[in-house]
Amino acid sequence: MKILKKVLVYLIFPLAIIGLAYMIVESVMEPVRFNKEKEAREQVAIQRLKDIRTLQNAYKTECGRFTASFDTLKSFYTDSSMKVVMQIGSNDDSLAVDNTEKLRKRYPRITPQQMLERYRNGEHLVFRIENEIPVRDTLFNGRSDFNLDSLAFVPFSQGDSIKMAAVVKTVSGVKVPLFEASLTYKSLLKGMDNQLRINLDASEKEMNEKKYGTADFSGLRVGSITAPNNNAGNWE
Repeated sequence: MKILKKVLVYLIFPLAIIGLAYMIVESVMEPVRFNKEKEAREQVAIQRLKDIRTLQNAYKTECGRFTASFDTLKSFYTDSSMKVVMQIGSNDDSLAVDNTEKLRKRYPRITPQQMLERYRNGEHLVFRIENEIPVRDTLFNGRSDFNLDSLAFVPFSQGDSIKMAAVVKTVSGVKVPLFEASLTYKSLLKGMDNQLRINLDASEKEMNEKKYGTADFSGLRVGSITAPNNNAGNWE
């Protein structure tokens, strides 16, 4: 009996206490680790949605509408050009402004290219010139993390697709092009604690119900096809 008591006091009870302490610490740390990994994955996903928005805005500038096709966006990036307006000189330079006004009065049909030639020859002028520049040479320059082939996929999801839609909606009698791109936490947080992800979904949907009157979505989204929102992201 004494031996059993010693075993309980010196071995079983300490092990039980250590095990209980571990379980308590783990129950606290698991949500902490979950949120840390969630935030890291969100940053990657947000950048991808921002890149989609950048391409969509450039596409709309050139084509007058948005597109629901990632293939179209990719083709636009690799094969198309876009108009870029360059400012030559400064409007705050009164001498340049005066010289430019005199030049235009003297030569009403002078082109920006002709003005650029004069500028390069030393004339003090201020004007704008429009150039056609390949999209790939304009957008995402210097971005080592930009990968066109990954654009359509949810990061960390092992191949789940980002959902994208584009419409033209009549708002106050005016036709307004709209787009949205979205990804769910179910895809983004794949492989992480499923119960904590389910809890997150429930919390997000409850928040969306209060904020937007609908609880149909839990994740990250940029733009909207229901109403103009200046192509904002729901994280902004």
